[in-house]
Amino acid sequence: METTVFILIYVILFLSTLLSYPFLRKKKRGFRIGRPELPPGSMGWPYVGETLQLYSQDPNLFFLTKQRRYGEIFKTQIFGCPCVMLASPEAARFVLVTHAHLFKPTYPKNKEKMIGPCALFFRQGEYHTRLKLVQISLSPDSIRKLIPDIERIALSALDSWAASEQVMNTFSEMKKFAFNVGILSIFGHVDGGYKEKLEENYRIMDKGYNSFPTRIPGSAYHKALQDTTASVITWILKFLHDDPKLLEAVKTEQKAIHQSNNRGEGHLTWAQTRKMTLTHRVLLESLRMASIISFTFREAVVDMEYKGYLIPKGWKVMPLFRNIHHNPDFFSEPQHFDPSRFEAALKPNTFMPGNELAKLEAFILIHHLVTRFRWEVVGCGSGIKYGPFPVPQGGLPARFWEQSSCPSQDMCP
Repeated sequence: METTVFILIYVILFLSTLLSYPFLRKKKRGFRIGRPELPPGSMGWPYVGETLQLYSQDPNLFFLTKQRRYGEIFKTQIFGCPCVMLASPEAARFVLVTHAHLFKPTYPKNKEKMIGPCALFFRQGEYHTRLKLVQISLSPDSIRKLIPDIERIALSALDSWAASEQVMNTFSEMKKFAFNVGILSIFGHVDGGYKEKLEENYRIMDKGYNSFPTRIPGSAYHKALQDTTASVITWILKFLHDDPKLLEAVKTEQKAIHQSNNRGEGHLTWAQTRKMTLTHRVLLESLRMASIISFTFREAVVDMEYKGYLIPKGWKVMPLFRNIHHNPDFFSEPQHFDPSRFEAALKPNTFMPGNELAKLEAFILIHHLVTRFRWEVVGCGSGIKYGPFPVPQGGLPARFWEQSSCPSQDMCP
């Protein structure tokens, strides 16, 4: 009898719990009304998050794997920061254009310490507009006036590479070229001693900024507590070297400008750089293929909702440019280098073209390189190094010649 009563009570309690479960779920849901959930994804280990996974492999594969698993919006934790990743053109526009006031420029804390809290990148509004030195130096009119000096820097670099007759680390040399142009654009002409100090600080910053964030004494990051232009020009040289027909077409375009410019006796003009149509498409396709900047950092200044997901205040928000640039829905055969894809209009918000000074540097260097010099990549020239920006393996080792020094066309590549 007692056993029967016990069983009956157990069944009643079980049934009452079972019947009340939908009500409890509704009540729980009701408690969350008006507050969306975080995007799907893994936050990894405490503090470290998934930084080790990001640094131990191709970062493009890391983000692509996440996108395939979770979709175009997902969360993670890298560099000690909780992050929401966005891999669609619409999301990039939401963060960078239509709702830019809700996302402030930022970096992970370790890199912010290195750059400094007063850096132009972190400033908005009135403070930003008061920094006339940098603002004016990067205006279109100021950039156009730099052409003769950029030409001088480019020719000096090319002459030194050719004169050395040594295999050069192309990326390292391009960083020097980009540094010299950067100093010119911001400070104008400076004396040698001051320039050497700036260059030394730049090397420390460059090495430390791209290292794994650690405070171990002697580490690159500890010493530093990039320059993307160098990367894209290096990639242009590689892509042209790998496609002889395309290289010849670029040479034809540049030689026509060379001839119209009194066979190079006069300085290039802004109008002439606007006529470098094919070269411009090569530059854009190099930017798309290499995607030097895989993502950019923003920080949500308020709690907000996007596509049904919560983006909490203080979280980093990162539009993934490379994922967009390599999405076959926007770019057919995305792994194939094809400058002709830029002959037609692209789908809105699918490509970030870069700034005018960087383009001008590339146009000027490529113009003089293909009209006056030849180069040969040493070794197989394959492979990519991530540090974290993608660069051809070994910095693209290459040897340069001045065309006039070749005894015959067969003696130079």
